Formats: sequence, C-alpha cells, structure tokens
Amino acid sequence: MNSIIARIGAITASVSIILFMIFMPIFAFGSYLVCIFLALGYVIMAAGFYQESVQERKTPAAVGVAFSSIYATIILLVYFAQLTSVRLDDLNSEALKILDYQRLGLFFNFDLLGYGIMALSTFFIGLSIKPQTKIDKWLKALLMIHGVFFISCIIAPMLGIFKPGVKWIGTLLLEIWCAYFLPVCVLAFLHFKQVRK
Repeated sequence: MNSIIARIGAITASVSIILFMIFMPIFAFGSYLVCIFLALGYVIMAAGFYQESVQERKTPAAVGVAFSSIYATIILLVYFAQLTSVRLDDLNSEALKILDYQRLGLFFNFDLLGYGIMALSTFFIGLSIKPQTKIDKWLKALLMIHGVFFISCIIAPMLGIFKPGVKWIGTLLLEIWCAYFLPVCVLAFLHFKQVRK
C-alpha cells in the first residue's frame, strides 16, 4: 500500500509537470490548476520517501516532509487565489497588483518562496536516500542538486530581478525547471516501484 500511494504521488507530479509545460504559454487557468496537483503529488512522494527511509536517515526524511508541507501550503494559497479571487472578483488595480501572479507582485514572490522551500525539501529527501541502484544514485543526485534552487528562489525576489513586461524570460525559466524536475518525478516512480519488489 505504501509503495502504491507513493507511486500515485510520483505519477500525479509527473503528469502535472507535463501539463504545466504545455499550458504555461497558452492557458493560464490550466497551468494554475495543475500546480495545485503538482503540490499534492509532491507531498505524497515526500511521505513515501520518509516511510521507506532507513532508521538512521529518518530525520532528513522528516525534515523533507515538513518542508514539502510548507511548500504545498504556500502554493495552494497562491494558485487557489488565482483561480478564484483574481479570476472571478472585480478587484481594483491595487488588489490585482498584490494578488495577480501575472503582475509579478506579492503572490508571485510567495510562489518563488514556495518553490524555494520545495528545493529545501528535495535536498533533505536526497540526504535520506541510501542508494542501492543506478536509479537511486541519479535520483539522490538530482534531488540534492535541486536544493540549490532554494538560494535563487529566495534571493531573486529580494533583488527585484523579475519585472513586469518580460514574461517570456519567466516562461523560459519555468520550462527549464520543468525539464529538470520531470526526471526527478519519473525516477521517484521507478524508485518506489523497485522498493515494492
């Protein structure tokens, strides 16, 4: 049962990333919606890594799960706001400046914070993996390298790097991130599949 649920999380995250890559440049509603499922899938994956970690590596696995929950909370708030209040309410320009992800304001910065926390989560989950196979070695390396994104996700908003008007750069960076993180989710699925055997 544990392995099946963890694999469902990995599949959910993988499909969400693929759909996000497709929707991002053409369908904002769809890209926001799948980000919610990506967050949920990732938390399930993180819980799967915790469950199967060996006793001496339970602490980094638990830290990874805790950070995954913080990430998911922030992301769910950001994208639920985009799908509801920003899309459906008649907000004034000041409220939109704060809430609308497209305006690169507060909620965009919260989004970066969320993905920075996710990067911390992947780093600690990587620490919890005791590689037995090539899949495990690649997965561990990709998870830990992904942890570096924490620094850029925290520093970029503080430096005001992202400015409205040059959206294609943000889209390109997100597509590159998707191309990096999709193999993580696929390898996680394969990892949980082999754990079951």
